[in-house]
Formats: sequence, C-alpha cells, structure tokens
Amino acid sequence: MTDKPTLLLAGPIAAPRVDWMAEALQTDWNILTWTEDKPFEEFAAHVARTDAIVGGRVEGSWPALLKLKLYQLPFTGFHWIAPCDVPPGCMVCNTYEHEIAIAEYVLGAMLEREIGTVAADRKFRAYGWDGGPSRSEASHGELYGKTMGIVGYGHIGVGVVRRAHAFGMHCIAVTRTMRPVPEPLEWLESVDGLDRFLSESDYVLMALPLSDDTHGLINATRLAGMKSDAVIVNVGRGLVIDEGALYSALAERRIGGAIIDVWYDYPSDEVENPAPSRYPFQELDNIVMTPHCSSHSEAARVRRWDSVAANVDRLARGEPLRNVCFEGIG
Repeated sequence: MTDKPTLLLAGPIAAPRVDWMAEALQTDWNILTWTEDKPFEEFAAHVARTDAIVGGRVEGSWPALLKLKLYQLPFTGFHWIAPCDVPPGCMVCNTYEHEIAIAEYVLGAMLEREIGTVAADRKFRAYGWDGGPSRSEASHGELYGKTMGIVGYGHIGVGVVRRAHAFGMHCIAVTRTMRPVPEPLEWLESVDGLDRFLSESDYVLMALPLSDDTHGLINATRLAGMKSDAVIVNVGRGLVIDEGALYSALAERRIGGAIIDVWYDYPSDEVENPAPSRYPFQELDNIVMTPHCSSHSEAARVRRWDSVAANVDRLARGEPLRNVCFEGIG
C-alpha cells in the first residue's frame, strides 16, 4: 500500500479499542470507528473506503467494498459469515488466544468436581471438626489415572491435554481433520471413532465450533454410550449437544455429571435475561453451570487484541496473514 490505509473498528467490541489500537499498531493507519447507536449510513460511508475492518456482524445493505482486504474478527466463531459475503481477495481472519483461560477453567472445574474444596470449606466453617467423617475416613477423587477425552483437537484441546497430562491423565481425542498422533495423546481418531472414544473417557470435553456436521453430534444414543460416571464438559457451542438428551441423561443420572459453559438461549434485544435452556438444568445437582465466561480473563483479552493488531500490521507490510478462515468470492 502506497497511501495511508484506513482501518474501521466497528461495533461494541472493536470501537472502544480505538485508543489502544492506535498505540499498539506499528504501522500507520487512518482509524475510524462506528457503533450501532450511530446511523447505518455512517457505517456504509466508512466501510466503502476501508482497507481493513475489525468487528463482527453488522446488519444492513453494505455498499460495494472495492478496497477491503481484511475482515478481522476479534473472536473465534465465524459460522455467520461466508465467502460470498465479502469481496474477492478479502481475507476473513479470526482470533484465538483464549485457549489458556479456557484450559485452566476446564482443569479447575474438573479438580473441583473431584476434590470438592468449596463444599469442604463451607462444611468446616459451619460445623468444625464434627461436621462430617473423621479426617482418616474422608476421601475425595483424583484426576490421576482417569481418561481425558477431547472432541475437536484444536487450540483449546491442545491446551487442555497439556494440562491434563501433567496431572497424570490418559489423553485421547477425536477430530474432523486427521493428522499424526501428537504427544501426549495416546490415540487420535476421526469422528468415526466417537463411539469407542465415549466408552473410554471419564471426562469428555466438547471443543467444537458449530456447523452442519457438529449440530447435535452428541445425541441420546451417544450419551448412552458414555460411562455411567463420566462427566461431559462443553466449552465449544451449546448446540453440539442435543439439549433434551443432555437434560434427560443428567436428570436420570445415566451419566455422572456435566460442566457447561455454553448454552442454547442467550440475551437478545427481545429478551434481556432468558433462561439458558428450555429445560430446568438449574434444578439438577450434578451439573456446573457458568454463563459463557470460561475465556474471560483479562490476560486473554490482552493477548487477543495484541493478535488483532499484529494481523493488521501484517496486512500493511504485505506479509502473510494469520488465522485465515477463508478468502472472499462475493
């Protein structure tokens, strides 16, 4: 690029980062911002002369994008956008850097399930030494020797396996993209091996994006193939597990439990605080429910935006972009 390029930070996630981006970028950009409380026509005028945009979905009739070379998502999911939605030659890139926070969430939740530190603390505070079995009789579980199964061996799966292996767990995985078995996995198979995988796993981690192939991947039949004391953990997308089948398996105690961070219903303009599911998961005592927060560490945010700025710099320098999802054809 010979002229000073234009960068548009669009939407509630990207626009507030304008000062941060101006400082973080090592290349010279003209930076514009737009948020949904401003007229769409203002966005249309900005994006028509933009070389790169950082943001998510913006509803409306977009103008011709003759200059756009980079559509940088400041998050991971891109199921809502397709190659036909962006002009030829424009690269759509997503952002990771959340795998450390999510992996620590997963291991923390698993350890809490095995050890029960919070319950022990509350009981001891309330009753002292007389609150339960003697120290010699009390016991809790261990992760050591159990099998950690990963469905979807990407950034999150790799981060979880590294930590699970350090606790002495056996680690196995199934993936949609086959490759040689990387250490410390004991085996890696395609999704065709899912039934064997489920029968061997003590913890089953769902770390998949949502697609036509993954929607409802874990259904009643596959839940029935899990160990009776196995725990399913979902940090990917809610809809990869059949909602009703999961509730029934937990309510009827056909599996040991669940740790769920991603859901079936989310706040919207129409409903600000909906129930996360049409089933009363909150009434069950064998599930840990969290509000899609496993990735929300401050350190992860810093890493993520460092990654965004670095990709914008790569575009300005003519260097290969990272985390390319696809190239536009629209």
